[in-house]
Amino acid sequence: MSSYLELTARERIRRLFDEGTFREFMPPAERVISPHLAQLDLAVSFDDGVIVGRGTMDGRPVFGAAQEGGFLGGAVGEVHGAKLVGLLQRAVDEQAYGVLLLVESGGVRLHEANAGLIAVSEVMRAILDTRAAGIPVVALIGGANGCFGGMGIAARCTNAIVMSEEGRLGMSGPEVIETTHGVEEFDSRDRALVWRTTGGKHRYLLGDCQALVADDIAAFRQAAMQALSASRQRTIGLTLPDLEAEQATLERRLHDHGGESEPLQIWRRLGFAEPHTIPMLEADEFVRLAAGHRAGEEQ
Repeated sequence: MSSYLELTARERIRRLFDEGTFREFMPPAERVISPHLAQLDLAVSFDDGVIVGRGTMDGRPVFGAAQEGGFLGGAVGEVHGAKLVGLLQRAVDEQAYGVLLLVESGGVRLHEANAGLIAVSEVMRAILDTRAAGIPVVALIGGANGCFGGMGIAARCTNAIVMSEEGRLGMSGPEVIETTHGVEEFDSRDRALVWRTTGGKHRYLLGDCQALVADDIAAFRQAAMQALSASRQRTIGLTLPDLEAEQATLERRLHDHGGESEPLQIWRRLGFAEPHTIPMLEADEFVRLAAGHRAGEEQ
């Protein structure tokens, strides 16, 4: 099987690294579980829904974490978050070449309330600390649950994001938006609309992700290595000019597209004459189209 979407978290991370090199920290045999779920008489997982470890990519030492969307939707709790933070801190201690975060999460584990919220905030701080230490952090998003909530913010704290069309990225998930603002605001049952709004192609066109790849583990591996290499050639840590540039981008986006209610309208505004064809394009064809469009704008 080569589909990133269909692999489990453990299968994904093992196949991203050089064959046979990934070594898991705190594996299921150690039975480190959430104490909060047990108190609520809920099912637990012996890895608490996240695999963390170290291996090599093209011979270079890389640390990695993969959230398991099949357990509580990849949601972050106290132990889950502590494993992510510990991984990032160890990557700094050992001066790793980079860190990969295979994100698949709906956000905070509501069962754990404040413990989950604190955990996500600590993950964000650890990502920024890792970058400040000169180690790039790259997020990969291609799982069925997408990347939302606190982990959506955490992903945007990384140096680069790699997505497939099947991946989704946002702050509030479609169901949350519909629940709080009504179906007129966002119909979570309209799957085509959901993917147009939060999927990889839209995020790529808006600049929220730096690479769009096919749903293939080899494509994710290649893009991850390229993203780590490219990040190391730039300033890795987050700087004030970076924040100011991001703020300016968001202001322009709101000014240019704040009145649109549909991604198709935004794509047309961006200059694509036939925006309705974009969802049907294969990843490579779409990237070529987007690259040609950007080249035309720069001329």
